[in-house]
Amino acid sequence: MKIRTKQSVVIVLTLIALAPALISWGVFGHERINHASVLAIPEPSLQKFFYNHIDFLIQESTVPDVRKYALNDKSENPRHFIDLENFGNMDSLPQTMAEAKKRHDEKFLTQNGILPWHLENMMEKLSTAMKEKRKVEILFLAGDLGHYIADAHMPLHTTSNYDGQETNQRGIHSFWESRLPEQFGNSYIHKLAEIKFIPNVRYEIWNIIFSSHKLIDSLLIADRVLKQSLALNQIYELNDSGKVLKNKFNQPVHQKSYAKKYHDALNGMVEKQMTQAIYETTCFWYTAWINAGKPDLSLLDSPEVSNKNAKDLSIELKLWKQGKMLRDESQKEY
Repeated sequence: MKIRTKQSVVIVLTLIALAPALISWGVFGHERINHASVLAIPEPSLQKFFYNHIDFLIQESTVPDVRKYALNDKSENPRHFIDLENFGNMDSLPQTMAEAKKRHDEKFLTQNGILPWHLENMMEKLSTAMKEKRKVEILFLAGDLGHYIADAHMPLHTTSNYDGQETNQRGIHSFWESRLPEQFGNSYIHKLAEIKFIPNVRYEIWNIIFSSHKLIDSLLIADRVLKQSLALNQIYELNDSGKVLKNKFNQPVHQKSYAKKYHDALNGMVEKQMTQAIYETTCFWYTAWINAGKPDLSLLDSPEVSNKNAKDLSIELKLWKQGKMLRDESQKEY
């Protein structure tokens, strides 16, 4: 795995800035999930190592979408979703990537997604990198893994009706996963269950996928019912001709007041899914570390680096115990 130069990091971050509406969970959501996951790590030595590189892990959280959209990496797209309906009987889905490739050709998998199998492969790679103490690879893999786990918690990443196109609700995807977190995310309180070792990673992955899939109807119905009771100008921003205003990505621009109504109608769904994504990301990192033999990764950094960051970590952990984030108060946009 190559180490990025400062110049390439600048290019990547510039591409992120140019395509926020295309990034699943938005820049805000993905960065928040990886950031909070570091604070939730129960093992001090592992947390110390990850916190020493928290800025990188936050930035890396959106890089898979940059590869997908801005860099047009064709192999990247299917890693972010799975259209469950198109795989047939849910009780007999392929359990591994090898099995998926035996049953389906490359074109089918590219069109319908490989997210659960990619997650399992990523876990194996992360655990190996930790066992062999490959510092740079650990950070890249951990950052990317957080992104894909977050995607698995977005219900519309598990269905062929990914943007409401089958139910006349185009634009619902980015509205749910980007606009709502950006508008309301700073008020979210993330109270997690106890971080656990995952004895069966494959089972856990599929449990996440199926749990997200069950939320699709509620997500779509809430939007549909709400819009039936409102005038067009109460739902969308309109241009001078009275037509729905579109952003540069051809997405309809919703009124802030409608976002509030929809967010309330979802009854905490976005906050709950984001909190669960934080919980699972932390559990997956922790499990990879245990499977690697519990190496002391803090030794990969100098004591000076860890000591320098110790005070900031302590401050953040005090807030985190209340389910809050330091940047909620200091930044309007994460």
